[in-house]
Amino acid sequence: MLGLGTVAKKVFGTPNDRKIKATRPLVEKINALEPEFEALSDEEIKARTASLMDRAAGGESLDALLPEAFANCREAARRALGLRAFDTQLMGGIFLHQGNISEMKTGEGKTLVATFPAYLNALVNKGVHIVTVNDYLARRDAEWMSKVYGALGMSCGVVYPQQPEKEKREAYGCHVTYATNNELGFDYLRDNMKSELKDMHQRDHYYAIVDEVDSILIDEARTPLIISGPSEDRSELYRVIDAVIPLLQESHYSLDEKTRNVNYTDEGNEFLETHLSEAGILPEGQTLYDPESTTIVHHVNQGLRAHKLFQRDKDYIVRDDEVVLIDEFTGRMMTGRRLSDGLHQAIEAKENVKIQPENVTLASVTFQNYFRLYDKLAGMTGTATTEAEEFAEIYKLGVVEVPTNRPIARVDEHDAVYRTAREKYAAIVEAIKEAHAKGQPVLVGTTSIDKSELLSNLLKQESLPHNVLNARQHEQEAQIVADAGKVGAITIATNMAGRGTDIQLGGNVDMKVMQALDADPDADPEELRQRMQAEVAEEKARVKEVGGLFVLATERHESRRIDNQLRGRSGRQGDPGRSSFFLSLEDDLMRIFGSERLENVLSKLGMKEGEAIVHPWVNKSLEKAQAKVEGRNFDIRKQLLKFDDVMNDQRKVIFGQRREIMEANDLEEIVADMRHQVIDDLVEQYIPPRSYADQWDGEGLYVAAMERIGVDVPVIAWTEEDGVDEQTIRERLYEASDKLMAEKTEAFGKTSMRMIEKQMLLQAIDSKWREHLLTLEHLRSVVGFRGYAQRDPLNEYKTEAFQLFEHMLESLRSEVTTKLAQIRPMNREEQEEMYAQIEAQREAMRKQLEEKYAAEDAAQGSGGTSAAVRTAPDGAAQPATGSARPDFDEADPATWGNPGRNDSCPCGSGKKFKHCHGVLA
Repeated sequence: MLGLGTVAKKVFGTPNDRKIKATRPLVEKINALEPEFEALSDEEIKARTASLMDRAAGGESLDALLPEAFANCREAARRALGLRAFDTQLMGGIFLHQGNISEMKTGEGKTLVATFPAYLNALVNKGVHIVTVNDYLARRDAEWMSKVYGALGMSCGVVYPQQPEKEKREAYGCHVTYATNNELGFDYLRDNMKSELKDMHQRDHYYAIVDEVDSILIDEARTPLIISGPSEDRSELYRVIDAVIPLLQESHYSLDEKTRNVNYTDEGNEFLETHLSEAGILPEGQTLYDPESTTIVHHVNQGLRAHKLFQRDKDYIVRDDEVVLIDEFTGRMMTGRRLSDGLHQAIEAKENVKIQPENVTLASVTFQNYFRLYDKLAGMTGTATTEAEEFAEIYKLGVVEVPTNRPIARVDEHDAVYRTAREKYAAIVEAIKEAHAKGQPVLVGTTSIDKSELLSNLLKQESLPHNVLNARQHEQEAQIVADAGKVGAITIATNMAGRGTDIQLGGNVDMKVMQALDADPDADPEELRQRMQAEVAEEKARVKEVGGLFVLATERHESRRIDNQLRGRSGRQGDPGRSSFFLSLEDDLMRIFGSERLENVLSKLGMKEGEAIVHPWVNKSLEKAQAKVEGRNFDIRKQLLKFDDVMNDQRKVIFGQRREIMEANDLEEIVADMRHQVIDDLVEQYIPPRSYADQWDGEGLYVAAMERIGVDVPVIAWTEEDGVDEQTIRERLYEASDKLMAEKTEAFGKTSMRMIEKQMLLQAIDSKWREHLLTLEHLRSVVGFRGYAQRDPLNEYKTEAFQLFEHMLESLRSEVTTKLAQIRPMNREEQEEMYAQIEAQREAMRKQLEEKYAAEDAAQGSGGTSAAVRTAPDGAAQPATGSARPDFDEADPATWGNPGRNDSCPCGSGKKFKHCHGVLA
């Protein structure tokens, strides 16, 4: 008998089916408009964009404009790229506009899909961000799709690392901007470290479409983005500790692979104490349990983690004397990314490479909190359903499975489980040989570099030609992936997640054309393209005959999603294909998550050498194990986010205040409020509320008023006056401090004083925020121990973080007030002394350069006359040593170059330049 849920699904369809059905009327409307838009000229298409923008500005909703906008975009794409969007692509675009994740299989054209909601939402001119997983894809997609936006009359930009400031500002000013998640996050942090509003790059966080959304919002969500500065060098300490770690026995530590945790045992602590004392790291009589040993304990823990949890060629590689992390989900190198809390330095010591100094956090943000800044967020990927709960709970994103344009023809075989890794690899090699012999292309998925290289060696022994794609071959990625669908191709890839380049059967036409043009730049591109298309079509037919692309996975990943991504590389756009997973009881997932029962079953079955068990039950039990790991990882990310949310609320307040300060022209009132608050705190401290006059500390208040607000007033006498209360003293201090600041404003000039106030406020905020971040890091590392006292660590963290934030704001007010009270304008002698010092420094630099040039000229045998004009340190042209400027004219200041302020004026008056033509206005 069928259950109620099953009957309901048969009658009404699944919730996903109902969402798909709801978009069909919209798709029909867009299709009905197609003839009208086909009749438009190129200029009329751009004019339609301007008209839609006017309507959006006039208050018409984007939902109402959607059919026309999508029809206009489809026509522009057809003309610019020769691609007419399928109905399923329009559906994907509609779901993206509605703020959902569109799950679309590989090869369904997600890059084009993004242009529809991007164009529609860009009509309000607030800037749309399309987020990719790496710089290559950001540039490629921006260059490719800019033709569509250009045809629509819109601008398109791309943001990339080390981009010139002017170019970056222009890119963010475009209607649509392509960028990586890292660059967007770092630019957000950099913007909030700027001191001028004009130097900020990002506009509103209005709408973002995240490509490979599962990779960015889930896989990378555990690692915060951090902008840091160097701290003291402790490289020697790391080296000494690293020498001790290899001496440890298994009884000295406990390792839990499930939770990736490692700790010292009591026996291990005793062993460490002995060796660290001998090495002079631990002072005599001091133990690791003493409070003074906190730093040493932290370092030995990181040393143990570096040795026992982080493996070379799996978690990182060593390249050019540098430890480079590898993304466990994509297999890509994460150049520039470093592990925090000294863990990266511990790995550098382990690998005996140069130890970079530890860093102090200047600003940080997690991807979860950065992307939640956007008013509307959407995403695309081939695999999101397994993580739908996390997307809904953390990002309020729904997941919609968009149907493929053509039915999937891929055959997904059941997993084959072998007893040993040796038997498994033997079976894999046989399966590859069999497929290669009939010309079927094979994509082999591995989970680490060392396993991909092990398999590569096995294939070399069998003389099977193949390509290896992992972090070492990172640069050839696009080429290797483009060739993976050719007849008989064998490609070994580490974590084929989110590669961004389709594996097309028979090869990639665009890539072939580019290669041919590189070889012969004078060739006719159009003729080349036609020839390549014919070649690829012929090869594609041959590959289809032998069954399409064969995806062979050598291991199950902890996440089902990563396995599905690998599987999804085959069966693109209705092509035939097949996928199979080869596993062994020695694989990490099988070993860690209870393969004992399975091993007992296999033993009872009396399996022979090389035999495998293939059964749907095996698949089910493996999926359950993966679901458990995914659930645990979700809980970890959720807990991390709860802690980060506390800091994020404070970050929003600080960044909001910074922006208000930068936007304000006059901060006099804010500074006065801060000054009055400091006075209130001082009065409360030295004249406690509801206290008697003989309990007041007049002397203390007098000294504090001198130090903190810079006023010398008879506070002691005031406190001894009859009938004077604390409010009167407070108001007198207000008046005295306001008068002092008014005098300073007059001395500096109002404009200069307002600028000084702004700069001092920003500097103080940045300095205090950096200190606060460090304090919160320390609090976070120890608050977990409160659990032993039956107190919730999260609540404890929230309470103490709030108190620390209040203390930071109080300290900020005090610092700004004190600094403003201490500043004073320079008198003429001090100004001249400062200018003289600057000029002396410039003169010294000039002499150094002249000596250097003279030495170079002598070496060239030119007798010191190699050039008439050199460039001085400040960039102005100066006469070179021993040569007169040929164009010098005493009467024409334009020919004088850049004389020093204390030099004689070139006009011949005999006065110093600063008192003649160089006088300051």
